[in-house]
Order: sequence, then C-alpha cells, then structure tokens
Amino acid sequence: MKTRLLLLVVFLLPAPCFAQWEKYGYNPPPLGDLKAQKNSSNSLSNPYGAGSPYKSDGLKNPYSSYGSPYSNYSATNPYASRPPQIYSRSGQYHGELSANPYRADSTSNPYGRYGSRYSYDSINNPYGAGNPYNRRPIYVYPWRRR
Repeated sequence: MKTRLLLLVVFLLPAPCFAQWEKYGYNPPPLGDLKAQKNSSNSLSNPYGAGSPYKSDGLKNPYSSYGSPYSNYSATNPYASRPPQIYSRSGQYHGELSANPYRADSTSNPYGRYGSRYSYDSINNPYGAGNPYNRRPIYVYPWRRR
C-alpha cells in the first residue's frame, strides 16, 4: 500500500508543474495575430489590444523588447539577430517579422522565401499565406530556435 501511495505521489503531483513549464517556459504565448479582424483583442491592428503602443510586450510599443528600434528581439531593428517569428495555427513557419531586407528568413527581404510576393509561404503574397480572404490566424511569437 505504501509503495502505491509513493508511486502516486511521485508520478501525479509533478504533472501540473511540467504543464506550467510547457505552457510558459518552452512555448511562450503569441505576441499577436496578423490576420485577426481589427476589433479582436489579439489583433496587431487593434490599438486597444495586442497592437497597443502601451502593451508591455507589444510589437508597437517603442519601449518594449519586441518594438524597440535598439532591442535584439525587435521587429523594427534592422540589425536584430532574434526578431519575432511568424507561425500559422497549424505550426507552419512563415519567416521572421524583421525590418532587415538582407536576412534570409525576413519578411522584408523581397528575394527571400518569406518576403517574396511570389512565394506561397510569404505573408506578402496575396494568393498564398497573405491571402486577405483566408481567415486562418497567423501568429507572431518571440524568437525561438526552430
């Protein structure tokens, strides 16, 4: 009886701790949705939601680490080495939200896979991932190793 109780304690009690680590440690919450409607709280085009210039970790806040022109994690810094990354809901990678036109995975690189108007994976292609009639969300996440 004691061994069953010990096994129960050892295997079931740490489960919520690992779930929290998985939820906030390894997979951070998205910074916003590029394709959500303007009145959605998760939309980056909503000035009162995820696109607010006062949000502490917002892309449009010039004082946050993701919106500052000097931060290494910023989308507006053309020299950032770890800019935010773009993923669809299914987990497909769509490049980095970066102002650097020379970075290979940047959405600002017109000759790269994720910045070209003709690439299917690019959010700049109106017939591919950037289709305005496609309502599937495209999330912006902080940089993480793929």
